Amino acid sequence: MLGILTFLNLSLLTSILDVLVVALIFYYLIMLARGTRAWQIMWGLVVFGLIYVLSDWLSLTTLTWLVRQIGALAPAALVILFYPELRYALEELGRVQFWRNRLAFLPREDLNRVVSEIVQVSTNLSARHVGALVVIERETGLDDLVATGTRVDGEVSSELLETLFHRGTLLHDGAVIIRGDRIVAAGCLLPLTDSPGVSPSVHTRHRAAIGVSERSDALVVVVSEETGAISLSYEGKLVRGLKAETLRGRLLSALQPSNGRDGKLQILRGRVREK
Repeated sequence: MLGILTFLNLSLLTSILDVLVVALIFYYLIMLARGTRAWQIMWGLVVFGLIYVLSDWLSLTTLTWLVRQIGALAPAALVILFYPELRYALEELGRVQFWRNRLAFLPREDLNRVVSEIVQVSTNLSARHVGALVVIERETGLDDLVATGTRVDGEVSSELLETLFHRGTLLHDGAVIIRGDRIVAAGCLLPLTDSPGVSPSVHTRHRAAIGVSERSDALVVVVSEETGAISLSYEGKLVRGLKAETLRGRLLSALQPSNGRDGKLQILRGRVREK
């Protein structure tokens, strides 16, 4: 009898462990997909599944047959649709940083200083029509984009940012990535958006800003080289023609959590900085 109870307890623990592992895998997959094109595709698949269920329930024979024919191609279609995200997920699993704490704390005064420096440099560059692309990393890590640029690891300041975006330098046309209160890298290459909703009149620098905001929860400040206009991209959207105070307000509003503790904010650092 004791042996049976021991077996049942072991079986129960194994089942609980199994459920927890699967839940953890799904959690990390959702965290990786959140704010990216994969997230939108997942919702599209949910809608597709609802259409199938409703068509079968309502006995819509033709629609049900059509959905089933499309569903037969699902395995190959999923691999094609999620190929970039699957590759990125495997790369993330291989990084030690992925398993560390994905959030770091930044004091409120440091947040205000970082935002002020970004607003200041944006205003200065805008007045001289110097193009700029500043990516503020949040929870989604951008190590793959950092790897495309030149490591800087300097404290955020308007003077350093102006130097990095100075015309004629090798890093001028690339993006600067900020993590916490540090400039991690400059001259980074960003993915361009392929969204059909983006107007052909939107130029490369702004397309890059939209592209990275589609793939992550980053905030991207853009200064147009042609017009000097300041824009902010987030969640795949682009807001143009921002004044200094409007930009400051939007950045602070987006970066401040609703329930910070002890004046500290869980915001800018996507993961622990490499040693």
